[in-house]
Amino acid sequence: MGVDQEGVIMPRLRPMDVVRRSLVVGLLGVVPLVVATLGVTDGSAREEFVTVVGFLAGLLGAGSTVTGAGFWWASAGDIRRMRDWGTVTTQAASITLIGPVFLRCGLILLVLAVASLGLYPLVASL
Repeated sequence: MGVDQEGVIMPRLRPMDVVRRSLVVGLLGVVPLVVATLGVTDGSAREEFVTVVGFLAGLLGAGSTVTGAGFWWASAGDIRRMRDWGTVTTQAASITLIGPVFLRCGLILLVLAVASLGLYPLVASL
């Protein structure tokens, strides 16, 4: 990997790389969700837990994904990784770091929301 004239490590982030990693981390995050769901002993409380987690994860995930995509679009292709934090010289340039962060968090939460939707029928049958 090379470094460009501003000190940014090349190659820069691509959207599909961010999506791929976010989906993998989101799938790994399903394991604690299942463990936490099994930790709730009451059947109706367990259903409520899965419903609330799914709703909040979906709501926050959708908002973060849209916000991250907007920041990504606003940075006009100059997307940087968090390790390039030292190359940011102005407040406006910090948008180049915020877009991928919001996009990652949003996609991870959306995976958790979909997992809780899939988990709900299992929990309801217990």
